[in-house]
Amino acid sequence: MPRKVALSILLATAGACAPAISADDFAGQRAKVAELAELTAAPAMQNAVGFESTENLKAIYFDALPWKGKPTKVFAWLGMPEKTSGKVPGIVLVHGGGGSAFKTWVEKWNVRGFAAISIAVEGQTDVRDPKRRWKPHGWPGPKRSGIYGDSDQPLKDQWMYHAVADTILANSLLRSLPGVDADKVGVMGISWGGVITSTVMGIDSRFAFAIPTYGCGRLATAANQYGRALGNNALYQEVWDPMLRLEKATMPTLWFSWPRDKHFPLDCHAASYRAAPGPRIVSLIPKMGHGHGPPWTKPDSYAFAESIVQHGEPWCRQLSSSVNGQEVQVEFHSTKPLDKALLVSTADTGITGERNWVEFAARVSKNDKVWVVTAELPAATTAWFVNVVSGDLTVSSDFVEVVNEDK
Repeated sequence: MPRKVALSILLATAGACAPAISADDFAGQRAKVAELAELTAAPAMQNAVGFESTENLKAIYFDALPWKGKPTKVFAWLGMPEKTSGKVPGIVLVHGGGGSAFKTWVEKWNVRGFAAISIAVEGQTDVRDPKRRWKPHGWPGPKRSGIYGDSDQPLKDQWMYHAVADTILANSLLRSLPGVDADKVGVMGISWGGVITSTVMGIDSRFAFAIPTYGCGRLATAANQYGRALGNNALYQEVWDPMLRLEKATMPTLWFSWPRDKHFPLDCHAASYRAAPGPRIVSLIPKMGHGHGPPWTKPDSYAFAESIVQHGEPWCRQLSSSVNGQEVQVEFHSTKPLDKALLVSTADTGITGERNWVEFAARVSKNDKVWVVTAELPAATTAWFVNVVSGDLTVSSDFVEVVNEDK
């Protein structure tokens, strides 16, 4: 089948009746997920009536895959920078649980010089009803059912299937616009949007960069609600876990979170970024909190994206990490001066989001183009990482769990 498939072809086949797939046919289901990469034709787009739009910032609908034989559309906010010279980079924005297509998020990226499209992945608009719930529009697809709670449904009726398809279609739409540089379109998702991003970055290789925020893979092993929900969910483990395809994610990536996130543990987070071969920045910001606002009000995602579209590589990256006794040493390459370094460690056990994390001053020095951080691990340390700070930006070393060989 050709790589570039018109949306109309997939629309005609996605809703067709098919025999039930055997529980053992996981390879076939993974192949169907991989076929979503073929949604490279821009979907039809229409202006959404009744929303306060401008020439550069519009509420829209675009055509998506059918669900249970019915046509669906995606509500989105689509924005272009006010002043442009030539083509601009772009970004697809994917909300988390309880979110929608956020106009404000698009505006923040537009100010930075990026075209942006923020999509609603549960058939909703950005208007709330009297009970503060997002109002659905007239062409919805599936809503999220708990934690992969629709795994007993046919694959093409499942929410994640449509959420991934919607994200890929948004990429196809954004990169088709005449003012957008198709080679410089990235994707960012928050919480459940981070899970979608972690999934789609191993499917749609056209993305120039990715910013999965909080959300990650390997959640069946998490010692929280995700592990309880997914520990016996074979479909997640064999078809939907981002770990299954992160080895194909070669684009530069910012893995953005904080140490006390109770939803997405740092060990699952680390397993995900170690599985992806592309250049990466890890940014674990103490006290950031979990939500839509904390990531988009901090400068880290914008600075990362700018470094990729302007220079082709992350502005900072870890080169090496070593431990000698209680002393740790981490080396970074950075195009910006590093103002300070901190060791962030814990002596607690259990899920990382429930541990107490303590910051200690670390030593930082520059050797030619390499910044070297050294610090002493406190006694009984069970896990640690190093943070380096440049102005308002934070870059972390890889998360390390200390193995006690005496136990």
